[in-house]
Amino acid sequence: MAAQDIIIRPIVTEKTMDGVQNKKYTFEVAKDATKIDIARAVEELFGVKVSKVNTLHVRGHLRRQGRSEGYTSSWKKAVVTLTEGSKSIEFFDSMI
Repeated sequence: MAAQDIIIRPIVTEKTMDGVQNKKYTFEVAKDATKIDIARAVEELFGVKVSKVNTLHVRGHLRRQGRSEGYTSSWKKAVVTLTEGSKSIEFFDSMI
C-alpha cells in the first residue's frame, strides 16, 4: 500500500491540537494498516522520525434523520509521536 492510501486525513480538533506541542499528531488511517505501516507512511510523507504510534478503532455513532436511523461508518485513528530531534509537521504548525 502507498503512503497516501494509509494516511487518509489529519484530525484537527482542540484536543488533538493540544498534543502538537508535545510532537503528537493525530490522523485517520486505513482500517487494515498496522502501526509499522503508519510509522513508515508518516516518515515518507512528512520527512520526520517517528518514535511511537498508538492506534484505536472509532465505532460508528447512531444518527437519526426523521423516522430512519443508522450508524455512521467506523474508522481507525492513529496518534503518532515524533522523536525529540525530529522536525515538526508544517501542516499542523500553521493551525496553531
